[in-house]
Amino acid sequence: MSACVPTRTDSKRTQRIHRPHSPPSTPPRRFRIAGADVSAAIAVFLIALPLSLGIALATGAPLQAGLVAAAVGGIVAGRIGGSPLQVSGPAAGLTVVTADLIQRYGWRTTCAITVLAGLAQLGLGCLRVARTALAVSPAIVHGMLAGIGVTIAVAQLHIVLGGTPQSSVLANLRALPAQLAGLDPAAVAVSAMTLTLLLLWPRVPGRAGRLLRRVPAALIAVSGATAAAALAGLVLPKVDLPSWRSHALAGLPQGPTLGLVAAVLTTTLVCSVQSLLGAVAVDKLIATRPRGSARVGRSDLDRELLGQGAANIVSGTLGGLPVAGVAVRSSANVQSGAVSRNSTMLHGVLVVVAALLMVPILELIPLASLAALVMAVGIQMVSLHHIRTVTRHREALVYAVTTLGVVFLGVLEGVTLGIAVAVAVALHRLTRTRITHDEKEGVHHVHVRGQLTFLAVPRLSRALHHVPQGSHVVVELDGSFMDHAAYEALQDWQKTHTAQGGTVDLTGRRISTGTDPGAADPGATGTGADTSTGTDAHADTPSAPHTVHPTRRLGSARAECQCRPWTPWRNHRCEVPRPAPTASASGQHPGRHPDRQPGQHPDRHRDGHGDAPRPTEAGQTTDPSVLTPLGGTSVPPAPLGGRQLVHGITAFQRNTAPLVRGELARLAREGQRPTQLFLTCADSRLVTSMITSSGPGDLFVVRNVGNLVPPPGEESGDDSVAAAIEYAVDVLHVRSITVCGHSGCGAMQALLQSDPGQTQTPLRRWLRLGVPSLERMADHRRPWPRLAGRAAADAVEQLCLTNVVQQLEHLRAHESVARALRSGELELHGLYFHVGEAQAYLLQGQDEGVVFDHVGAVDLTA
Repeated sequence: MSACVPTRTDSKRTQRIHRPHSPPSTPPRRFRIAGADVSAAIAVFLIALPLSLGIALATGAPLQAGLVAAAVGGIVAGRIGGSPLQVSGPAAGLTVVTADLIQRYGWRTTCAITVLAGLAQLGLGCLRVARTALAVSPAIVHGMLAGIGVTIAVAQLHIVLGGTPQSSVLANLRALPAQLAGLDPAAVAVSAMTLTLLLLWPRVPGRAGRLLRRVPAALIAVSGATAAAALAGLVLPKVDLPSWRSHALAGLPQGPTLGLVAAVLTTTLVCSVQSLLGAVAVDKLIATRPRGSARVGRSDLDRELLGQGAANIVSGTLGGLPVAGVAVRSSANVQSGAVSRNSTMLHGVLVVVAALLMVPILELIPLASLAALVMAVGIQMVSLHHIRTVTRHREALVYAVTTLGVVFLGVLEGVTLGIAVAVAVALHRLTRTRITHDEKEGVHHVHVRGQLTFLAVPRLSRALHHVPQGSHVVVELDGSFMDHAAYEALQDWQKTHTAQGGTVDLTGRRISTGTDPGAADPGATGTGADTSTGTDAHADTPSAPHTVHPTRRLGSARAECQCRPWTPWRNHRCEVPRPAPTASASGQHPGRHPDRQPGQHPDRHRDGHGDAPRPTEAGQTTDPSVLTPLGGTSVPPAPLGGRQLVHGITAFQRNTAPLVRGELARLAREGQRPTQLFLTCADSRLVTSMITSSGPGDLFVVRNVGNLVPPPGEESGDDSVAAAIEYAVDVLHVRSITVCGHSGCGAMQALLQSDPGQTQTPLRRWLRLGVPSLERMADHRRPWPRLAGRAAADAVEQLCLTNVVQQLEHLRAHESVARALRSGELELHGLYFHVGEAQAYLLQGQDEGVVFDHVGAVDLTA
């Protein structure tokens, strides 16, 4: 720690001393289940019980098989699996597969296929290929689930109407008119009541509704329909649970070998993909839980595959349905506040208890009520959100083909068709490249739309061949990929064209080269100068030639930033051509800038909307607009700022505006509805949208020097911050306010170095609002805020941390904030961003032990 860092001693801290040879005794470990796990297990059990019976009914399996699968999925997969909060059991996505297997091979062989599928999952888990399953296109997965949902809904509709489902979707559709003509009024009434309760229960209003909604809608729907049928004395087919003594277990598989292999592969595929995607979705749900919730580790997908395989082996052996991760139960588990895998396992134990002790109650449930419940689940599997998503990504064809294939051919056949169509669409996009050439005002424009591969090289060469020698050409690359063959063809043509006196501008991608003529000798007066910017770390292609003006000298080269807006941040540097001052002119080594250390590039820092000169250690700016010719004579600086502004706006209109126009149009119609007020410093290095991964309409941002919040009554005529706070809380109804400080804050440095006798300028009058932060840091009765794992690096960083805590206190003094805090409609957050580390620290705790802790990374892979 440097000498300028204030040190503190805490006399209250005492060392803990143990007598030698007498280590402290450790109490015996006791198995304890958190209260949150108990309540979550009960909620999941109440959902799982009717759904397990309904899915067993839909597959044509013994109804007890659903209970076996639910119990085994909870206990075995919950204990061994790699996703602590994912709940496994009989899944609706397996209904069609299982029903087809039972019809073809019988129940005992279906159980044997389940066991073999579990063994296959164990093998895949040992090979650690779980991540590979996530490479399947989401359009195929969503299409498969939609096809299964349609099949379930059509089949269960016959039971809802009082009949019996047929063997296929086409047969069910053909039999539907006759079924409608001879429907059973009692079955229809019970089914309608089930669907009504299922739809209306989550929409019960008021405070009573919030309490009632804690009971699962599925349980209320089935219980209500069962009670109504019993009170009305309706005669309907009901659940029939035979004695456990006659329960059928797995037998040796019987049937054609190829058919059995296909059945095992289909079951393995559907179980694995659904479980792995469910584990990823559970991680995302856990990440969205409010701050302060218990931390749960991220899913280990390979271990999850092992857990699912073990569960299928046990379930098939005991005569249960195939097991997979279930989205509905997993969501209920997370939202109920579960903190460990104990909730999943306890839910399985409760299913076992119900299967043994609640048989008389379960046998009162009408089959029509269970069919209505499963039909509603099938309809929900056809998600409009998924349809909009695949349409936006131009994968509607893959989705439609997969859905229709699953409905009319089967799950394995439909998925195979979907994969084939997805590959064909990808190849079509790769080969579909449009190249146009036109002339406007003497400038030839060659526009390349799509991926530029070797297949498009002949058409590209043909278009470039029509460009006259010595002309000015603009080549616009509107694609995300260029292979080596296309790159070489474009580079060779560019060299030839510039050698013949022409000029070339390449736009659309950040591209560069180090092979242009004259690059080796900056002082050469021949054909051109190197304006390369290096290789972009995020480019998908080799660096391509940059803009070249062969007739210009270095002193008059273009100084604009050539990067496109909103490009990736990592390794994003814009290098502007600058001549090296001579030794005689600068007094330093030739080629070294007076403000720059050896090896440092003249890079410029992007703030997301434009470029600003980067400050040096001395507070100067390495402004590239000041160019010095090789002779050492100064020339007037060019209006670089204006050119950068125009260039940035032009690039935004051409590249970014088409991508965000729809979203901005929606915001223009609906108005802004931000969820957060983000109050931070005006420092150009803080990009709020980058730190918070937010977009237009997400944040209401207030920036000022030092991220200060004037206390009420001390604004001295400057009410801007207070007005913004009042507007955000009372008008926009934001849910949270964040005060964000940062490392190396110039305002905090100025506060530490302030002299009361200095002339009061507007800046110094504003910074007086930070004096309470100085006083707080000097008060030894208050603990200093610290970063997780270390103390503050110096006094400036300590003041930056203290200032965030102090400004939160100022914020609580505002009437609108205090009122919203009392009603529970608002929460406050403190944030510290270390610029050099690109690390955000979130304030944890209050008063004693105030710590800025690391913000954990969230897995966004889908």
